[in-house]
Amino acid sequence: MTEVPQHAIDDAALVLQSALSGDSDAVVGTFDSVVDRSGIVGAYDVAWCLAATMVGQVPSGGAWTLDFPGIDDARYDKRWVARFISAYANSDIATAEALFGAAIADGQLPDCLLALAGSTVATLRHRAA
Repeated sequence: MTEVPQHAIDDAALVLQSALSGDSDAVVGTFDSVVDRSGIVGAYDVAWCLAATMVGQVPSGGAWTLDFPGIDDARYDKRWVARFISAYANSDIATAEALFGAAIADGQLPDCLLALAGSTVATLRHRAA
């Protein structure tokens, strides 16, 4: 995978803490602070950390496919999350970066990042159950 700076890991932990407590305003606020401090690259790094948390350890070798039933009918942010997670699982940085660029161009990045945080929390809760 890709190395991310320690501050991105710390920011991802703050995002998760806020998301776990159901505080979507704090999730958005953390991402806003990251963008103010580190630009869109900082938000990308935090998103990459969230993907790593969701996916966990990916065994090396081979391409990975993820099953997302009904993904073509899902909202923009849910489709984006599924594709971003798939890009992470396959170490496909070019696709992950293209997804970020498309979400920015479409004015959807804040919703996508919020959905990513929510999906990561849902995955963590599912694992804990």
